[in-house]
Amino acid sequence: MRIGIDARELCGQPTGVGRYLQSLLNEWRTSEAATRHRFVLYSPEALSLEQCANWETRVVVSGGRGVWWEQVRLPAAARQDRLDVFFAPAYTAPLMLDTPMVVNIHDVSFAAHPEWFRLREGLRRRWLTRAAVRRACAILTVSNFSRREIVDRLGARESRVHVVPHGTNAKRTGGQEESAPMVLFVGSIFNRRHVPDLVRAFGRLAQRRNNVSLEIVGDNRSYPHEDVTGTIAGEHLDGRARWRAYVPDAELQRLYARAGAFAFLSEYEGFGLTPIEALSAGVPPVLLDTAVARETCGGAALYVSSNDIDAIAAALDRALFDPDARAEVLAAAPSVLARYSWPRAAQDTLAILESCAAR
Repeated sequence: MRIGIDARELCGQPTGVGRYLQSLLNEWRTSEAATRHRFVLYSPEALSLEQCANWETRVVVSGGRGVWWEQVRLPAAARQDRLDVFFAPAYTAPLMLDTPMVVNIHDVSFAAHPEWFRLREGLRRRWLTRAAVRRACAILTVSNFSRREIVDRLGARESRVHVVPHGTNAKRTGGQEESAPMVLFVGSIFNRRHVPDLVRAFGRLAQRRNNVSLEIVGDNRSYPHEDVTGTIAGEHLDGRARWRAYVPDAELQRLYARAGAFAFLSEYEGFGLTPIEALSAGVPPVLLDTAVARETCGGAALYVSSNDIDAIAAALDRALFDPDARAEVLAAAPSVLARYSWPRAAQDTLAILESCAAR
């Protein structure tokens, strides 16, 4: 079987979907079941991937990485390759490609909260994703919460939406390798993740605790724009709070190893991978109390309400310095983490691809 894959999210500095796809490919590289198939990866530029006997890469030049590349350049190249099935890992898919198709829709924030997106971007996302839902043989998503959202907001047939949770790549370290306790945030900066509120809450914590620090890692994609640097300066946290748009995976693992607490104050997610990675590294997460956070992390987190800066500061303090609170969260972690496995995610995804190709 020949499996085509939209691999553009692997270009440049992969985050989010790129890390998800890379994790699947890592598993398929060594999976006995996957060796029966050929994987054809389509990208607008050269990819830095380890060699694998059953992979082929197609560098589709020109057209950038946007809609024109996806809807025109990619299908023109893929038609020549006699694919049996096509995997689109990021919300939308090449609609003119006459091949059975599987698309992963991680969340539907663009439909649930259009105010978080510029007008043209929101319209594009909603139209293309709904079209991909109609076109797809199967739809993957990452949680039961997102499955309900896809059915309710995008009109997908429930029987075609399959929940395949992510795995985790972080390694358990126990947290707090260094003496200065550190709070960590990892993820693209969207308005729904309330990073300025995190900075303000950390500012109140820093007034009481002289040795704490805050590390923020993620590209600022907020709309309306949030001034993270300005918020850090306004809280007089220069030297104690740092924001970086991107760090390589090796540095990210070092940050998880150093962290004493992880903060992810998101009011809307399909899954939320980085809190699971924090748990896997032995770091207690502080999360907004939402349905999807409860589904994915259960009792292995401290929960707070949105817009309550004092409560967030108190939860960060407990996650860092209260041994009973830390122990309770980390004791609940193994049963939570048992749900998340990249080998299982890769196996389930491959089975759905095989099923669609056979129809």
